[in-house]
Amino acid sequence: MSAMPFPVDRKVQSAIDRLMRAERPFAVATVIRTLDATAAKPGARALLDASGAILAGWIGGGCARSAVARAVREAIESGQPRLISLQPEELLAASGVAAGEERQGVRFARNGCPSKGSMDIFVEPVLPRARLAICGASPVAQALAELSGRFDFHRTLCTPDTTPEVMPEVDLHRDAFDAPEAGFLVIATQGKGDMDALRAAARSQAAYVAFVGSRRKFATLAAKLAEEGVRRDWLDRVHAPAGLDIKAITPEEIALSILAQVIAARRDADRAGATA
Repeated sequence: MSAMPFPVDRKVQSAIDRLMRAERPFAVATVIRTLDATAAKPGARALLDASGAILAGWIGGGCARSAVARAVREAIESGQPRLISLQPEELLAASGVAAGEERQGVRFARNGCPSKGSMDIFVEPVLPRARLAICGASPVAQALAELSGRFDFHRTLCTPDTTPEVMPEVDLHRDAFDAPEAGFLVIATQGKGDMDALRAAARSQAAYVAFVGSRRKFATLAAKLAEEGVRRDWLDRVHAPAGLDIKAITPEEIALSILAQVIAARRDADRAGATA
């Protein structure tokens, strides 16, 4: 997770730090503009969990909370921020907009409080780091584990091999190739457990799976897996050989080509979430 760009009070910052360590999604709502009488003033902030419940901070009373909670849930689901304009019904009508309508990136909501004040609130989601699992102890696996650390991935190296030394901030899973659930999974076993790693990958929910090896080698392994009952449509989605074609030769170059492909897949998923 990345750090929040705005200064916050100590209680909110402490809660943010705790959620970031736990890799839990949350959002920060900030009051950026008010008109007339409102309980919260510009600069007021609240930290909210994925359900929209306030964990710390303050953005006003119940008049604002339901609209903010809804925006938080939408922001976390899509990964995109939300801007809410909370106004009394007569102001909405005068502007020709209805509660729930969105114009030019602003979602309008009705403020039913007797104070008749207006507030604009910016909701920023903070999501857990994308999870990258790397199966194997090969030089490519270790190069990918090291290089991907610069791109804010939660990294897990999965290998029964006891030889590799794990770098800081990389989880090590030695029991088997069954990794904790990850959105991105790269099989870099390179002859040491290829079938076991592919079987484990087929049981996973990873959206992106790649195999380090030639097309011919993967085709041979895929035929055996199909005979075992692995779905053909899943096998067809495996990126084999892994990575973009940059004419890579060294383990570091191969790792770079794979990481570029993983990042492209991550951005495609981000865009899909933004337009959903």
